[in-house]
Amino acid sequence: MSENPSCEFPRASRTHCPDIRVSFEFFPPKTVAMEAMLWESINRLAPLGPSFMSVTYGAGGSTRERTHATVARLAKEGVVKPAAHLTCVGAGREEIDAIAKGYWDAGVRHIVALRGDPPEGLGAKFMAHPEGYESSCALVAGIKKIGDFEVSVSAYPERHPESLSLDADLDFLRAKVDAGANRAITQFFFENEIYLRYLDRIRAAGIEIPVVPGVMPMQNFKQTAGFAKKAGASVPQWLADRFEGLDDDPQTRSLVAATVAAEQVLGLVDHGVRDFHFYTNNRADLVYAICHLLGLRPKLEQKAA
Repeated sequence: MSENPSCEFPRASRTHCPDIRVSFEFFPPKTVAMEAMLWESINRLAPLGPSFMSVTYGAGGSTRERTHATVARLAKEGVVKPAAHLTCVGAGREEIDAIAKGYWDAGVRHIVALRGDPPEGLGAKFMAHPEGYESSCALVAGIKKIGDFEVSVSAYPERHPESLSLDADLDFLRAKVDAGANRAITQFFFENEIYLRYLDRIRAAGIEIPVVPGVMPMQNFKQTAGFAKKAGASVPQWLADRFEGLDDDPQTRSLVAATVAAEQVLGLVDHGVRDFHFYTNNRADLVYAICHLLGLRPKLEQKAA
């Protein structure tokens, strides 16, 4: 058998692809029990040495406060770099600017700037706050005026549900870059060709910032498929077939989910992609298993929860 210098799953050589960098996304806890699970997950994944860990943001109220508390704790402990999500929803510019300044004072230097979904959820019409930022472009520009933040923004390989076309999406991404965005993180997708074609279009349009693929491990196929439909992400039939008959078999479902996600990432590695952003759903075991399959090993001393 001739040697293949590329990484080709599932050969053992493919578990040692070089220079893979990962980041992890969490959402703020709503209860004491959920907070315990969140920190267990953070402490499980932190030893892998991620580029950063981001925490999503709910407009107003306790969710926003929990985001700030989680990000501030990450910054204080200094084990991994935190990134705070910030949106345009439900607040005026002065309030949002004050939140960004609070992050800066807490030692946070990375913000994920998003327009945000309407309070009614995906599919509802977005209405800007009368005194707020009208778009993510304006939000990026406002953040950059407050401090020299690293700013990540969203990108949509299959078009944002509200966009008229992919070209319109690209124009909007370019506007975010012009406003100061340093990196884009994509909506999750399940067919690598979708991302690769999108990346070709981005580069052809002269947009040169890193565009990091977002990876969604299938903790629950039906739930994720339902969310994907609302978010405008397609779910191929072959993927549905992989999970067929596993609704009541969580152990096998997790094994299949880890394999699917590892195949996807390693397929992108073959095309020169090295950075990946995992949507963790605040659960570490599946994401940790995927990272292990990718050849990542603990770099830091694991901290007790």
